[in-house]
Amino acid sequence: MASGQQHDRATWLLALPFGLLWGPWLGLTGIAAGALAFLLGGLWLSPDLDTRSNPSRRWGPLRVFWWPYRRLLRHRSLLSHSPFLGSTGRLLYLGALIAGLAWLLQPWGAPSPLQLGRSVQLLWQEQRGLSLAVLIGVEASAWLHLIQDGDPLPRPPRLLQRSRRRRHRLR
Repeated sequence: MASGQQHDRATWLLALPFGLLWGPWLGLTGIAAGALAFLLGGLWLSPDLDTRSNPSRRWGPLRVFWWPYRRLLRHRSLLSHSPFLGSTGRLLYLGALIAGLAWLLQPWGAPSPLQLGRSVQLLWQEQRGLSLAVLIGVEASAWLHLIQDGDPLPRPPRLLQRSRRRRHRLR
């Protein structure tokens, strides 16, 4: 399993090459979007947000928002360290936090969660290529993390681990 420093180094090292993959289709904007999304995914939306880690510290005072996420998920669980499922869960969690804050701040002029949802939908419709570059960049950085940890497969849920142990003992 790689250390946090090794994860960070690999993320920085591979962000630009990943961004360059988008150049032929999306030009300089695609390169920038892909590289920045790879960095964002690896440094701030890492699978290790389920522990006290460098990615959670990077959120500064806002790391308190990730406390429920960390308490609900055990480290390397199916919901945090799975390909596709982990990144999707973190992005949905972040989206729910943003929607909740928008709802609370509406009396002071913040857009409503419905307005935010419409903006995301419009962004997807008008900038599908860049949106894909961003989503794939976040997911690719998660795959890098999982591969560096030595196994992209998450730990099975505790319930399944117990039943396996029981079956093994019975043999």
